[in-house]
Amino acid sequence: MIDRFFQGTRRPFSSLNEQEVLALAISSEEDDARIYLAYADQLRDQYPQSAKVFEDMAEVEHTHRNMLIDMHRRRFGERIPLIRREHVRGFYARKADWLRKNQSLDQIRAEAELMEQQAFRFYTEAQKGTADAETRKLLGDLALAEQGHEDIARALTGTHTPEDVREEEDATERRQFVLTYVQPGLAGLMDGSVSTLAPIFAAAFATGDTWQTFLVGMSASVGAGISMGFTEAAHDDGKLSGRGSPLKRGLASGIMTALGGLGHALPYLIPHFWTATLTAAVVVFFELWAIAFIQNRYMDTPFWRAAMQVVLGGSLVLAAGILIGNG
Repeated sequence: MIDRFFQGTRRPFSSLNEQEVLALAISSEEDDARIYLAYADQLRDQYPQSAKVFEDMAEVEHTHRNMLIDMHRRRFGERIPLIRREHVRGFYARKADWLRKNQSLDQIRAEAELMEQQAFRFYTEAQKGTADAETRKLLGDLALAEQGHEDIARALTGTHTPEDVREEEDATERRQFVLTYVQPGLAGLMDGSVSTLAPIFAAAFATGDTWQTFLVGMSASVGAGISMGFTEAAHDDGKLSGRGSPLKRGLASGIMTALGGLGHALPYLIPHFWTATLTAAVVVFFELWAIAFIQNRYMDTPFWRAAMQVVLGGSLVLAAGILIGNG
């Protein structure tokens, strides 16, 4: 809504003269070079080869910027008008640096390719919308330059990140995802699903009251989620272990812990005791199999072995809760 409001203060591209279009191209090349250097800085520690790709792409952007400046100097003199993307209606946008901080390697690669495609399409469409021969030629040259950028990006990727390097970087990214999100989330899901079985089903069979059972389950789940989240975030800052942001790990662990318990607490919102209990048992079954699937998918644990461990442990906790509730 706010963006659409400020669109009214921007100039349409069709109103720009040739000097302004050239100035816009210069500022755009400068911005893209900064973005590529920011990507290089972000990737340098974990993905040095991909960082080199973006450094070279930034150098290409600087080269094109200098060519455009030389063209402007020959045609219009030394003074370049101040005009940027945000001044032009409908011009493709670029994200601020802080919005790129948490992008994965694949997201960064896709973003860079999209940047070149957007620029090419914009200049191509702009070329179609003008009848002035010089302006058409200028826009066509810019479109070809942007298309060339995409070809250069592919060539640089092939030079600096051959298949074996890309596979290694992809494996590193997957390992980081597992350490930061999957392991804490899986630990939380296991704790929330299994540890809350006993108190929830003990409360159910001890009271026979679905609402009281729901309250017990809700408090146990939320409490366990808060406890697991703070524990995960506090015990390792991730700098030495390489496990990533403690905030991300804490959120993954805490949220999955709470969800694991709430899964079989929510059925007790059903007022009929046995309907609620059977529904909760079915939910428990799917929770345990989900844990086994995640272990198999991300932790390379054989599925049937993971299933046996989780189902056996869950069954023992469930039986203990039922026995205590009936005691």
